[in-house]
Amino acid sequence: MEYQPDNIFAKILRNEAPSYKIYEDDATYVMMDIMPESRGHLLVLPKEGAVNIFDISDEAIAACAKTCKKIAPALMKATKADGLIISQFNHAPAGQTVFHLHCHLVPVYEGQSRQSHGRVAADADELQALAKEIASYIE
Repeated sequence: MEYQPDNIFAKILRNEAPSYKIYEDDATYVMMDIMPESRGHLLVLPKEGAVNIFDISDEAIAACAKTCKKIAPALMKATKADGLIISQFNHAPAGQTVFHLHCHLVPVYEGQSRQSHGRVAADADELQALAKEIASYIE
């Protein structure tokens, strides 16, 4: 599959679509997932346009990993989660729904099950408030 620059994440990166921004640097952009599996579900996007792991540059995937590591402590502190899943899907059969590589940071709470991926939209006010709180803990 060839990269399509009109995908929603590319539009967000170009400021053509809204998002709940957490963090941004030269190589990555972090935002709230609007259809989260759990409270605090984040997405880390490389700014490089790549469909998945098979066509992203080594530098861009390394930047994503570095950003995941940077953001994870702030996410855990803000949400008081008991655990954290970091995942990245490749191709539709594996669960990829937006064909711009991205990593999921999904907080896990003991005794609570996660929602299905991309099924239920979160409350906009809650997303905005939590985005600000998580951002405030980034070092």
